Amino acid sequence: MEMNKQIHKSVMPDEAVENLVVVRDGIYVDATLGLGGHSRSILDYTKGRCRVIGLDVDESAIDIAAATLSSYNGSVIIRNRNFSDIDAVLNELNIESVDGIIADLGMSTYQIESSERGFSFSRDEPLDMRMDARLRFTAYDLVNEMSSDEIARVIKQYGEEKWARRIAQRIVSRRADKPISTSGELASLISEAIPRKFHPRKIHPATKSFQALRIAVNNELENIKEFINKSVMLLNEGGRLVVISFHSLEDRIVKKAFQRLSSPCVCPPDMPRCGCGKKSVLKVLTRSPIVPGSEEIRDNPRSRSAKMRVAERT
Repeated sequence: MEMNKQIHKSVMPDEAVENLVVVRDGIYVDATLGLGGHSRSILDYTKGRCRVIGLDVDESAIDIAAATLSSYNGSVIIRNRNFSDIDAVLNELNIESVDGIIADLGMSTYQIESSERGFSFSRDEPLDMRMDARLRFTAYDLVNEMSSDEIARVIKQYGEEKWARRIAQRIVSRRADKPISTSGELASLISEAIPRKFHPRKIHPATKSFQALRIAVNNELENIKEFINKSVMLLNEGGRLVVISFHSLEDRIVKKAFQRLSSPCVCPPDMPRCGCGKKSVLKVLTRSPIVPGSEEIRDNPRSRSAKMRVAERT
């Protein structure tokens, strides 16, 4: 188990449980179980008095999480499901509502470094990028079958990469000779497409493009929206929703969703009287997101971009 601790550290574990746990013997959902770090923190914090339902689409990660949480075996239920299926999972378990839900939207170091699915551009692995092996399309399919315009749109929209069109053109030109089949090959190609003087100093030139392809393959942004809308309606009054994001696209979705769900009225400001009848269902507890402290960033550099937002069911 020591190896697993080295592989991945959960981000802001103390802040997560302090903001999430409102009832010590309540029911909590770790909607992105990963290697079980946040679930373990919740169970330790409550001394095993609560129940935790963990969801994840990555079977190999689930195996590690099950071992991590084995000492709390009677308090944990794990399901191999996407977090956007949270309502269906709870329905299957005959659970109508819960006291807290947490989602950590980042990838674990284990998934990047050890999955052998092409998430890392530092090694030559099959170009897959599926978090859930049951999904139909892989990054290989997208890179080798989409048009230049479609590839550029994905990289620009999901990676916010200003060289998206140039990268897409280089991909289409290269695949004319043979399919692009590995992460190393794609990373090298992207690096070549971006003029060297514009290479980022602190990150690999392919970082944004790999992020974009991963998001597209796994339908991540739409799943976040669906997850938040469903989660809010599954919380008990006073229950908490904690979401940790790692890039601006995710954080923007979370922020806007929280604002919308906490707003009591969506009528135009010039209307003399409310006609929509909308009631707020959330109270936002974080006007600004919670971020890791300098000590955590030093110990876990991957946490540096994390932002935690918290809301409470009204």
